[in-house]
Amino acid sequence: MPEAEQAAALSATLRAVNDLACWVSDVAFAHGVPREYELRKRTYPRLKAEGLGAQAAQHTIKKVRDAYTALRANVRAGNLGKEGSKRRRKAESKPITFRPEAAQPYDDRCLSWKYDQQTVSIWTTEGRLKGVRFVCSASALKVLQQYRKGESDLIERDGVFYLIATCEVPEAEPYEPGGFIGVDLGIVNIATTSTGYQAAGRRLNRYRKRQLALRAKLQKKRTKSAKRRLKERSRREQRHAKNTNHIIAKTIVTEAERTSAGISLEELKGIRQRVRLRKPQRVALHSWAFAQLGEFIVYKAKRAGVPLVFVDPAYSSRECAECGHIDRLNRISQATFVCRSCGIVAHADRNASHVLGRRGEDAWTAGRESRVPAIP
Repeated sequence: MPEAEQAAALSATLRAVNDLACWVSDVAFAHGVPREYELRKRTYPRLKAEGLGAQAAQHTIKKVRDAYTALRANVRAGNLGKEGSKRRRKAESKPITFRPEAAQPYDDRCLSWKYDQQTVSIWTTEGRLKGVRFVCSASALKVLQQYRKGESDLIERDGVFYLIATCEVPEAEPYEPGGFIGVDLGIVNIATTSTGYQAAGRRLNRYRKRQLALRAKLQKKRTKSAKRRLKERSRREQRHAKNTNHIIAKTIVTEAERTSAGISLEELKGIRQRVRLRKPQRVALHSWAFAQLGEFIVYKAKRAGVPLVFVDPAYSSRECAECGHIDRLNRISQATFVCRSCGIVAHADRNASHVLGRRGEDAWTAGRESRVPAIP
């Protein structure tokens, strides 16, 4: 919550360091992206001459080098397509650029915190700013005081400044689960658990359709007021989906902790590459934040000490939770499951969650240490 003069200094600082980061990136690209030490020798003197402090200059160089390291990792992992693909050629054919308001790292020599006064002292290109106020919730402040560690990032978004602090919260000791709660993820029903909890996706999907139609309508107008409205509504859908995922994840983890059970999640990595859908269905799949929901469940489970395993979801929608019979015809419709072997009728997602729960228990049993006494 900086004052007007402080905000101007922070904004000028971000633009200065990111503009110089683009120059460092050009130098790195021209010399084949040398190691960080070699890149420092080529760029550090000019960064100092441009008015950056020693630490700010070092962080700017490291930020650029880390960006190229991340690019190479994405290329090796195939995240930018195969060799020769248009997307990969575009990424590798030019230097990495940085937005004027992109994040800039600060260590404890550039940034100091005063938790009682809720202020920070921060380096800028116009000198050290002291007494810059910050706001956060009472619980976040407590975590900040106890667990903050390492660097913090300063970022500007829509004229608002954020300090993103890293907090290393210790994981709770996991307990021995008495069973596993299977969690079936989907689009119609975002999450269905074997204990009976079901988070319907109808409201979220309708919200997304409304936002998509509204964005298309505003983009078609191309007026100043329409562009202003688009900017005001930017990331609103993302925040809404994120809040929904937080609520779902907290509900699932709390239920597992209350019943001393573990959580069995389906491994959905690469689903967008595997699944082939018609165009109307692609929008629903690609706007579905399943990875984010999984990450929220994982970190909340670690903080609560809830055991968690990932299982292969293959044929879980076709397998009967009672007899284990697998048949494509078992899935009558999106919501109805009728086993062709034992005849049981169940909700399809609920049946899949029971299958995943059993697979999670099998995986946990196979992975834990044997308690059979050694033979003398």
